[in-house]
Amino acid sequence: MYTTITKQTTEGNYAQSVADFVAYLEKENESKSIDEMEHFFNQYGEEISSQEVIKEIDGNTAKLKKTEPKFYSITLNPSSRELKHIQDSSEALKQYTREVMKEYAKSFNREINGRAVTVDDIKYYAKIEHQRTFKGTDKQIVENQPYATKILQLKNDIRKIEAGEAKGNIERLKLKIAKLEKQAPHQQNGKRIVRGMPKAGSQSHIHIIVSRKDMSNKYSLSPGSKYKASETVFNGKPVKRGFDRDKFFKASEKTFDTLFQYERNYVETYTARKTFLKNPKLYFSMLSGLPTNEKATAYRILGKAGVPIMNIPTNKVQLALKVINKFKKGIDRAVQSGSIGI
Repeated sequence: MYTTITKQTTEGNYAQSVADFVAYLEKENESKSIDEMEHFFNQYGEEISSQEVIKEIDGNTAKLKKTEPKFYSITLNPSSRELKHIQDSSEALKQYTREVMKEYAKSFNREINGRAVTVDDIKYYAKIEHQRTFKGTDKQIVENQPYATKILQLKNDIRKIEAGEAKGNIERLKLKIAKLEKQAPHQQNGKRIVRGMPKAGSQSHIHIIVSRKDMSNKYSLSPGSKYKASETVFNGKPVKRGFDRDKFFKASEKTFDTLFQYERNYVETYTARKTFLKNPKLYFSMLSGLPTNEKATAYRILGKAGVPIMNIPTNKVQLALKVINKFKKGIDRAVQSGSIGI
């Protein structure tokens, strides 16, 4: 499970309305029938309209400045292995989201009227998406780009010939294009992978729009706080503050495992990812020390995610910076594409 929390910005400025983001999340419904559409939902409601989401989020920003985020985006990205475990069920993903948002509330070191923050204080709307498309920064697009450039040039040449602006053999140019299409290193279902192409396999994930202000529109609840858990003095009174992201990310993972009886492998854990980033030697030591069955599963998960398992270091001599960096690139790509839940 790969979970993110981000502020919504446009060209470096905080969005003053959630309308554009809502429109972006509605794009997947455009070509679907009413029965196939995924609607917004929250802790207690179903089939919530986009108009209601915009009205409620935009109307819940009392006393927030233009230089402050009005809302945050949380994404819950299950791995293909996790999705397979729950049979890619939308109902299971909704159930999971609602449990995760309880953990989100618990991660605030805040009090409202002398009590801890609960999910009933959180104004949020969530939506499930079942597709991901290839972006310009994806490895497949980057490595296919030289072929795409040549193909585009050949197509331009054909158009010039057809318009009488140049001379040449159109059929020969078409054969060259067909050859380049097949030579491109990254293919999907027999076609060259291009920007905007839907990714194959289970790609379901959840987008959550969460208001910066609580349900009463009085209290600011920022998951972007730089404080984990501390106290300060405001108007002469001690005030709790902070949001513990580590606690939330770990709880999100544990919630999935408990809810669906999922047996998580070490390489799928948030702890493993943090260990790799902070102490690669310890990560590889933990990986090589796993029981035989768990280690085999770990290597299989990493291999399916495109991580270069043949280069996993097994001793101190092999722990060269070059090897670690190559492994790190594989991990990063896997995480960003949702291939591995860490």
